[in-house]
Amino acid sequence: MILAALALTWVLATVLGLALRWSRMPVVRRRRLQWLAAAAVAAAAAQAVLLALHLLVGFPRAPQPWVLGTLALLPAGLALGRLHAVARLAERVLVESLVVAGLTLLVVAVYLVVIVGLARSPVGAERDVLLASVLASITAVALALPMRFRLVALGQSMLVRHGQDPAELLSSFGAKMSRAVPFDELLLQLVESLRATLGPAGAEVWVGTDGQLSLAVSVQERQATPIALDAKERVVVGRTRTGGNAWLSIWLPELLQGAAPVRVAPAAHLGELLGLLVVRRAPGEPEFTEEDDRILVELARQVGLALHNMRLDSALQASLEELRQRNEELQASRLRIVTAADASRRAIERDLHDGAQQHLVALSVKLGLAIELLQQQSSLAVELLEELRGDVQQANAAFRELAHGIYPPLLRNHGLGQALRSVTRRVALPYSVEVSLERRYPEQVEAAVYFCCLEAVQNAGKHAGPAASVEVRVWTASDTLHFTVSDDGEGFTVGKSPGHGFVNMGDRLGAIGGRLSVESSPGAGTVVRGEIPLTRLAGWSSGS
Repeated sequence: MILAALALTWVLATVLGLALRWSRMPVVRRRRLQWLAAAAVAAAAAQAVLLALHLLVGFPRAPQPWVLGTLALLPAGLALGRLHAVARLAERVLVESLVVAGLTLLVVAVYLVVIVGLARSPVGAERDVLLASVLASITAVALALPMRFRLVALGQSMLVRHGQDPAELLSSFGAKMSRAVPFDELLLQLVESLRATLGPAGAEVWVGTDGQLSLAVSVQERQATPIALDAKERVVVGRTRTGGNAWLSIWLPELLQGAAPVRVAPAAHLGELLGLLVVRRAPGEPEFTEEDDRILVELARQVGLALHNMRLDSALQASLEELRQRNEELQASRLRIVTAADASRRAIERDLHDGAQQHLVALSVKLGLAIELLQQQSSLAVELLEELRGDVQQANAAFRELAHGIYPPLLRNHGLGQALRSVTRRVALPYSVEVSLERRYPEQVEAAVYFCCLEAVQNAGKHAGPAASVEVRVWTASDTLHFTVSDDGEGFTVGKSPGHGFVNMGDRLGAIGGRLSVESSPGAGTVVRGEIPLTRLAGWSSGS
C-alpha cells in the first residue's frame, strides 16, 4: 500500500509537470494546475522522508497511515489554487517545492547510504540522536531557499536595486516573446517583473485601439476606469518617449495617484497607440533615471510590436472564419443552383409532355380523320380542317409561352422595359411597371433582374390576395442598379428561413455581386428590393 501511494503520487507529479510544460491553457487553469503539482511534489517528498525515517530509526512504527495522510496535500493544493489572493504565487511555489523536495531527498539518500550502507543501523539512544540530526538537516534544507531570497533582496536593497537587473528584464522579455508564451501570461510576467525592477509601488499595462484604453493587468491589482483619448491626444501620447508626473497632469491625469513618482511609456507601432506601460514608486523613493527610461521605452516598443502582431493574428483568424463561411455559403448556393436547374429541366419536360406534345398528338389524330373524311365527305373535312387550324394556333401559343419562360426574346432584343411590361397578361392582379434606365446592361444582369422581378410578381399573385395590386420599379442611382417589386396585399412575417423563391432570387443576385432584401408584415404588404453594384460590371460585355 505504501509503495502504491508513493508511486501514484510521483506519477501524478510527473504527469502534471509534462502537462504544464506543453500546455497553452488559460492563466487561471495553469495556476491551479501548478498548485496541484506543487502539492503532489510535497506529498511525494514527505512520503520518502517517512519511509527513510522508518528504516533508519523505526519511526513511525506503522508508516501506512502517515503515508496516506500526506495525500491530503492534494486537495489542499487544489483549494489554494482557487484562492485569488495566493493563486498568482503558483509558479514560485511550484519551483520552490521542487527545489526543497529535491534537496530533502538528497539528504535522506545520503543518510541512508552513510548510516545503513556504510556503518550500521542505529540502536537505542543512537536513534534519538539520528532522528534529531535528520530533522535538523531537513529543516535547514526547507529554510535555505527563502533565506537565500531574503539575503539577496537585502543585498540588493543595500545597493539601491529593486529585484532583478532591469537589463535582464529586457532580455528575458524578448526571449519569452519568441517562445510563443500566451499573451495574457506574458503581460502578467512583464508586470510582475516591472514591479520588481522599476516600479516597487505598482506596475500596469493598458491596451486598446482608437483611443479607448483599458487596464489589462496590474500589480498591485486595482480597478480603473477606461481612458478615452481624442485624435490629437492619441498623436501626442503615441509619439511621446516617456511621460512623468507633470506630463501626465496634462495628457493623462487619470493615471496620477498623488505626488508619487510615475513613469508612462506608450506601446505604439508605426505611430498608432496600442497601449501604455506604467510604473510607480512610493513617495520618497529615488526618481527614475535615464537608464530606467531607456529600459521602459524599449519594453514598450516590444509590447507595441506584440500587440500589433496579436491584432494581425486576430484579423487573420477573422478573415479565415469569414472565408470558411463564404465557402460554406458558396457550396450551399451551388447545390441550390444545381437542384434548381434539375427542377427547371423537369418542369420543361412536364410542360412539353402535358402541353405542347398533347396538342401535337391531337393534331395527328385529327389529320388522320381529315384524310378519311376527304375521301368520303368533303364538307365535314372543311370543318375539321378549320378546327385543326385553331389547334395549331393553340400549340404555337403553348410553345411561345414555354420559350418565354426559358428566356424571353423581348428581353434579349428590347431590354427590361418591354420584357417586364409583357408580363401583364400573365398576372391576374393590377400591374404597373416603371423602368428608368439610360442604357442596356450585360445579359446576365438583365436576366437576373427580369427573373427576380418575375418571381416576386408571381409570389404576389399567389399570396397577396385578390384585392392587391403590384408595382415594379427599375432604376439606377449611385453606381447601383436597383429594382423593387411591391404590393399592397396581405403581407406576412419575415422569418429566419426564407422561402425557396427568395433563396433562388438571392442566389441569382449573389452570383453577380448583388443582394436581395425583403420587407413585409401582416396587413402591410410586401416589398422585395434588389441591388447590383455597377462597378462590378466594368469587365463584362454590354448587351446589344
